[in-house]
Amino acid sequence: MPFAGAFQPRQGMPAFRMANAVARRLRKTMTPHEVRLWVQLRALKAQGFHIRRQAPLDRYIVDFLCLKAKLVIEVDGSQHGFERGLRHDAARDTRLADLGFLTLRFWNEDIRTNLAGVVETILHHCLTRQELFAQRPTRPCGPPSPEWEG
Repeated sequence: MPFAGAFQPRQGMPAFRMANAVARRLRKTMTPHEVRLWVQLRALKAQGFHIRRQAPLDRYIVDFLCLKAKLVIEVDGSQHGFERGLRHDAARDTRLADLGFLTLRFWNEDIRTNLAGVVETILHHCLTRQELFAQRPTRPCGPPSPEWEG
């Protein structure tokens, strides 16, 4: 059985459609800690950072995603402190790092007791990573992948 946050497409259903359906359901059932953080993260749009919530990324649904900074933000409950959760999180973080994303993880308790500090940390990483990616030279992309063509 897949761990929460990973999804397995049903037979015959394209993975991106399944991911979008799962993400849509998760957006409707966010935890109270995710909602508190989401209210604050939406304010970062004024500083140029568009944050998506419950967004599909590779084979995962991440709690929050800033594509501009290649930053993933995860809100972790107690289940992430057990061996199975720790193993899954480590594998997921490694996979996302291979794709160029940095994952920040915050415990529910951090959001409950230090929301301003959590948001400050996220903003710091957004600004730092934005500068990092702005300095990289861009290269032309190749032709679109055949699987994405109509």
